[in-house]
Amino acid sequence: MFICELRETLKAVEAILYEKEKEAEAQKATAEAAFYAHQQLVDGELYAKQKETAGLEVLAQAQGVYIRTLLDALGGNYNALRDYLMINGGMFQEIAKINGKAVRGLQPKITIWTNGGGGEGSDIGAMKEVSGVYRMLPPLFKTVHEQTGMLPPA
Repeated sequence: MFICELRETLKAVEAILYEKEKEAEAQKATAEAAFYAHQQLVDGELYAKQKETAGLEVLAQAQGVYIRTLLDALGGNYNALRDYLMINGGMFQEIAKINGKAVRGLQPKITIWTNGGGGEGSDIGAMKEVSGVYRMLPPLFKTVHEQTGMLPPA
């Protein structure tokens, strides 16, 4: 009886061992498959980067030919080439947009001063200039007050 129990226990242990070996083989196969899939993904990304790099090299060579052709057409004048590229690239329009947004954000108050236009015949020479300065002061003080809230001393 003892031997029968021992045989049954041995068979149970062998069955468990067999089951564990099969589980280990399955895990190994799963790990190998995951590794292979990951390796294929990495290889694909490497291939894509290599193709992208090759495309960038071709693009850079084409741009170099373009720049050399333009520079030759402009007689080697680098400043003219720079100006052309800036105009053609829309840099000045972009600068104007940025400046416009900056000024719009400031909400400036613009005042235009004139000294009367010179319709008065009594002012001559230096007196005309002094008269113009005095006529300019009231709108100047008004503008300073509107923009800063400060008034000149009495």
